Amino acid sequence: MITKNSLRRFLLMLALTSASMAMAAVTPEEAAHLKTDLTPFGAEKAGNADGSIPAWTGGYTQSAANYKQGDKRPDPFAAEKPLLSISNKNLDQYADKLAEGTKIMLKKYPAYRLDIYPTHRTAAAPQWGYDNTFKNATTGKIDVATEDVSGVYGGIPFPIAKNGAEVLWNHRLAWNGGDTFTSSFDTWLMTSGGKKVLATQTPFFYQYPYYFQEGSADKFDGNYFQGKLLTELPASKNGEGLMVYYNLSPAKRASWQYLVGQRRVRRLPNIAYDTPNFVASGVSYFDEAFMLFGPSDKHDLKLVGKKELYVPYNSNKSVLVPSDELVTPNFLNPDHVRWEKHRVWVVEATLKADQRHVVPRRTYYVDEDTWQIVLVDGYDAQNKLIRQTWSLPYLAGDLPALTTQFMWGTYNIDTGAYVHGLSSNDTPVHYARTSRQPSSFFTPDAMAGESSR
Repeated sequence: MITKNSLRRFLLMLALTSASMAMAAVTPEEAAHLKTDLTPFGAEKAGNADGSIPAWTGGYTQSAANYKQGDKRPDPFAAEKPLLSISNKNLDQYADKLAEGTKIMLKKYPAYRLDIYPTHRTAAAPQWGYDNTFKNATTGKIDVATEDVSGVYGGIPFPIAKNGAEVLWNHRLAWNGGDTFTSSFDTWLMTSGGKKVLATQTPFFYQYPYYFQEGSADKFDGNYFQGKLLTELPASKNGEGLMVYYNLSPAKRASWQYLVGQRRVRRLPNIAYDTPNFVASGVSYFDEAFMLFGPSDKHDLKLVGKKELYVPYNSNKSVLVPSDELVTPNFLNPDHVRWEKHRVWVVEATLKADQRHVVPRRTYYVDEDTWQIVLVDGYDAQNKLIRQTWSLPYLAGDLPALTTQFMWGTYNIDTGAYVHGLSSNDTPVHYARTSRQPSSFFTPDAMAGESSR
């Protein structure tokens, strides 16, 4: 006789089995598309119907003839002129190619506009990254409930993504040009009253053990990102330090802060979610940094599909002007922001019933060629769009890479304030690869020693 309890257990086991199947890697037949009609990272290789999005032909893998590593990279498309400009006067004509937050910004500010340039599919990576991505396609697995990832290394984890969680993991583990980087960055706050304020100036060192070329999935400990920053300015924050580890199992993430007044390092439990980001003076949230920082398990993730959208892209021109020319009241100066039409994956994030977050709904727009998030629309509890997070993807053909690892920020649409994070407009180096550091470099004791000097 089948009892209610036994039936309930059977249904639960069936549900768990179905979830496990949903987490399985793709078949070899599906993965084979990465060598035919898809790019090695999983984007559609062909262009769109009207030719406004060209076919991918290998990306951009060159640098200017006189470029030296560490120099400011030029804008390879500086001679191009906009194809069109979108403002609040003609936005209805292009509404189907605009994110909701972009439309609201255009409606609110008559001076805000998008200059649309020819589309260049510049995303590229080394062959070993493509080879690893091909392996990951048939070995990568994800537990959607915990966001734990396994069976991947050194490439896009889910190039043929089946759900929203896989798409966001592709962003976290995207190719950004190498394994170790350093630079000095400024984080600017533009107040609602139109005053530009330096929130922090920070030498920042970050490393991606996931992309150590000699490694492999079976030997990898899961710590895919290590970052350390030491604040220099403003003077009131001088010496403060922050260090983070992120893992393929989000529960194993760790973070520490060095507090000058206390002269000690403390373990931080909450460098994630909607905790105000103290690096940005609390104007943005930690999970808006780098477009997505930390876990997203408070939200249910739905992969809506793919669409054509106008997004910031190939944005070298944005970083080649002084910050005073770029960071202007209410929004970045449209004269210095390049927009292009690209295909993006759309992921809807909706707060789970038993969770709390000040931004209960978000829409992520993820570039198909790089798997990096380029825009995010954020809604409040009344379903009002209140925030838009954006990145200015930067082209480094010498690496090669198109990266969103610096030059990103968030507009507070209600107040008109915004933050422009990891700006290198006023620094001598934009985005430089550097020597790999030993694990001892990323320890609380090492950070305390550097911060207290």
